[in-house]
Amino acid sequence: MPSRIEDYALVGDLHTAALIARNGSLDWLCLPRFDSPACFAALLGDERHGRWLLAPAQSPRRTERRYRGDSLVLETDFHVDGGAVRIVDFMPPRGRNADVVRIVEGVSGRVDMVSCLDVRFSYGDLIPWTDRAEGGLRFVGGPDALLLRTPVRFEDIHPEARASFAVSEGDRVPFVLTWHHSHEPAPDPVDAADALADTTSFWDDWSGRCQYEGERPELVRRSLVTLKAMTYKPTGGLVAAATTSLPEALGGVRNWDYRFCWLRDATFTLQALLTGGYTDEAVAWRDWLLRAVAGEPSQMHIMYGAAGERLLPEVELDWLPGYEGSRPVRIGNAAARQFQLDVYGEVMDLLHQARRAGIAPDERGWDLQAALMEFLESNWRRPDEGIWEVRGGRRHFTHSKVMAWVAADRAVEAVAGYGLPGDAQRWASLRDEIHADVCAHGWNDGRQAFTQEYGGRELDAALLMIPVVGFLPPDDPRVASTVRAIEDDLCEDGFVLRYRTDRADDGMPAGEGAFLPCSFWLADALALIGRRDEAQKLFDRLCGLANDVGLLSEEYDPRVQRLVGNFPQALTHIALVDTARNLSRPGGPADERRRH
Repeated sequence: MPSRIEDYALVGDLHTAALIARNGSLDWLCLPRFDSPACFAALLGDERHGRWLLAPAQSPRRTERRYRGDSLVLETDFHVDGGAVRIVDFMPPRGRNADVVRIVEGVSGRVDMVSCLDVRFSYGDLIPWTDRAEGGLRFVGGPDALLLRTPVRFEDIHPEARASFAVSEGDRVPFVLTWHHSHEPAPDPVDAADALADTTSFWDDWSGRCQYEGERPELVRRSLVTLKAMTYKPTGGLVAAATTSLPEALGGVRNWDYRFCWLRDATFTLQALLTGGYTDEAVAWRDWLLRAVAGEPSQMHIMYGAAGERLLPEVELDWLPGYEGSRPVRIGNAAARQFQLDVYGEVMDLLHQARRAGIAPDERGWDLQAALMEFLESNWRRPDEGIWEVRGGRRHFTHSKVMAWVAADRAVEAVAGYGLPGDAQRWASLRDEIHADVCAHGWNDGRQAFTQEYGGRELDAALLMIPVVGFLPPDDPRVASTVRAIEDDLCEDGFVLRYRTDRADDGMPAGEGAFLPCSFWLADALALIGRRDEAQKLFDRLCGLANDVGLLSEEYDPRVQRLVGNFPQALTHIALVDTARNLSRPGGPADERRRH
C-alpha cells in the first residue's frame, strides 16, 4: 500500500522540492525546477516507478518526526528493538545544482539499516544507466544525472541500488544525492555537516524575521515556511503545490498538475506574506506577476510557470497507474488557456493592496492596470470558465462578475485615493453597472442566496468572498443568507465543498473532497457576519487536519478521514494564515481587503 498523503513531509531548496514519507522513503523529487519534465520518482507511493528508502532493516516500534524549529530540516526518529536512529533530511538552499542530503545518526544502541535507491527519470518512463563512481554511484538518463556520494558501499546496483549498514550511538553516516546536467562534469562534493549548518542557519535567519503574533502561531509559522519553500527564488513565483495528479477523490479522475503559479491566488498570497512581515517576498511576488502578465490584456493567462512561462500543454502519462489507481496522471495544465474573468479582479486587487501596504509602486504597474481596465470594459459581460476552471463550457459565473466589480472598484480607488491618472467617473459607472447586474441576475429569491451562475440554483463556495472583497457589507442580509445556504448545501461534516460536483455540468465525473481553502473562507465569512465563536470552532477543526509536521493538502475527504489533492497546497496554507490573522484581532486581511 502507498503511504497516505498526510504521511509526507516537504523539503526544498527554493528551486525545487522533495517529499519524504514517514517510513523514510523519498518518493518525489522534481528537477531542476517545480515544473521540470524530469523527476526522480514518478508518483507518490508507486514503488515500481522510483523511490529512495532509507530506514531500519526491521520494522520500527515507534516513529517520531518533526522539523527542526521553524526550518525545513526534517528529523525522523525510528525506535527499534535494540536501539534508535535518526534520519536528518534537507535540501541546502542552492546555487547551480540541487542536493538532497540525508544523514543517519545513531541515537542509542545499534541499528541495522537499509538503503534502496531506485531512480526513474521522465516520470518513470526512463530507467537510467547506473554505474559506480568515485565516492558512490552515478545515474544518467538523457539530460539528467544524479550522483550519490556516501561512505556506504552498495552491494548491488541493478535493478536497484541496495546497501546494508549499521549505526551505533554517536555515528553519523551521510548520503548526498546531487543533480547535474548529464553533459557536464560532476560537481564538487558537498560536505553534509557543513550543508546542515548552512541550511539550519538560513532557515533560522528567515524564520527569525517573522512578525506574526496571534492565533496558532506554530501553524502560521509552519505555513509561512511552507510558502517560502514553494517559492522559486530566481523569480519570486510561488507555485500552488509541489506535486501533480494527487487525486481530489481517491480513485477519481480529477487529477491536475499544480506546479504552477495561479493569478487567482495573488491577493491572498500578498496578504499572507505581509501578515508574516515578509515584505521582500511580497514585493518579489508582485514583480513576478507584473512580468508574467506583461503584454496584451487579451492574452493574459490564469496561470504561469514558476519563471513566467506561458505554454503549459497538458499531457496524460498513460504508463503510470496513478496514486491509488487515480488516473489519468497529468503533467501541464490545459486550464492555462481558459478565459477566467476573475483573474482581472485579482490582479487589480493585488496591486491595490500592495499600494495600501506601502510597497513602492512599479512604474509599469499602473500602465498595466489601465490596460486591464480597458479590456475589462469591453469583456466583462462575456461568459467564462470561472474560478474552478470547469471543462463543461463557459457560463456567466456570479463570482467572476463580482471580481470584475472588484477590478473597477480598485481602479476608482487608485484615482481617488492615490491620485493616479484615469477616468474615475467612467470606472465608477462601470462599477455600479456590474454591481446592479450581479444583484439582478446572480441572486436567487427561491434559495435566498447568490448562486454559482446567473439564473441558476446551484451554490458556489467562492461566493463567500462577497463580503471579503467588499462587494456587499457583512451586515447585508443577503450575505448572511448566502452563508447559511452554503452551510446547508455545501458542507460535509462541517467542511466546505467548492460546489456539488454530483449536480454540476462541469465536464468531469462527480467526486472530490471538501476544499480546505473554502472551509477557511467560511470561517472568515462567519467572523465577518458576527458568528465569531462558530468561526473559531471551524478554524480549530481545520487546524486539526494538519499532519504531524503541520502540512495540509488541497482537500479533505470526511468519509475516509484522509487528506486528498495535491500536497502541500499553497492556497490552503495561505488561507490558514489569513484566517488566523482575521481571528486574532480586528483589522485582519478580510477587513483590510473589503475596506480598501
